[in-house]
Amino acid sequence: MKKNRYLLYLLLCGVMLYIGMPELNFQLGGKEALFASSWLFLALLVFAGNLAAFLYTPKKRARTASRKMESNLKRKSRVYTG
Repeated sequence: MKKNRYLLYLLLCGVMLYIGMPELNFQLGGKEALFASSWLFLALLVFAGNLAAFLYTPKKRARTASRKMESNLKRKSRVYTG
């Protein structure tokens, strides 16, 4: 479920970059170039963060019945009934 969310965020970030990049002008000096470079930097950080989260999300491990039974046996063997 989380991987789908990260994939959606990656796609939205890609669309944002696709639409926003032609509007940014790096040739102008001053505040316009500073805004364009900071916007691009932050957009790439968002993209990189979502890509890392998508690639390195840990998989859920299903608890097997054997582990559950094994833990029950250990618990039962430690009970003193004497």
